[in-house]
Amino acid sequence: MLNRRQILAALGTTTLASLAPSALFAAGSIKPDDASALLVIDVQNCFLPGGSLAVKEGEQVVPVINKMAKAFSNVVMTQDWHTPGHVSFASVHAGKKPFETIDLPYGKQVLWPDHCVQGTDGAALSKDLSIPQAELIIRKGFHKDVDSYSAFLEADGKTTTGLAAYLKSRKIKRVFVAGLATDFCVAWTALDARKAGFEVYVVEDACRGIDNQGSLAKAWADMAKAGVKRIQSADIAVSA
Repeated sequence: MLNRRQILAALGTTTLASLAPSALFAAGSIKPDDASALLVIDVQNCFLPGGSLAVKEGEQVVPVINKMAKAFSNVVMTQDWHTPGHVSFASVHAGKKPFETIDLPYGKQVLWPDHCVQGTDGAALSKDLSIPQAELIIRKGFHKDVDSYSAFLEADGKTTTGLAAYLKSRKIKRVFVAGLATDFCVAWTALDARKAGFEVYVVEDACRGIDNQGSLAKAWADMAKAGVKRIQSADIAVSA
């Protein structure tokens, strides 16, 4: 499995393998059980229309996630939760612009517009999310000098959020990942979930990507290589 450094080093490399959605699952054939959990990644105002790092069509994932979530008794949500002047912000690096990369002690870092600053409206979860049974919110990226895309590990590859231990203590065996953005926080969450030993599904129509220099195709290829299953929300059985 590729680590973060290898993924970012390969930005711009388009891999043709595994670009097509999986056709292995019939509509409604996957029935989440007590050993299943839905991970809703970073559906926050900064990533929605009008936000400082808006993901194209990001708002379209909300009704899909709301409907799909009804099938799950176990739901975890995540929030980017950055300090002001976070190391991942282009604004703190003289002469650098958003989407450029720099070398940091833990590897390559994409520089972003300021986003999801702790306590701001931009960092809030979308008001249109309706998942009252969600049990846990994981906040990530709150260490000023280290970014954190994955819900499981920070970008240094060793600092854990505690999510894997939480899920295992609840006897969760398989996780379904949805949210923003496909090629960054969703993909890295899925890859780390596989490393932690979970069966992993990414729900394609419940995600949207940034696609920075071929990063979306690269992310799907890396996830496929790691054994992540690519599905659609219609593949999940949801009671009326």
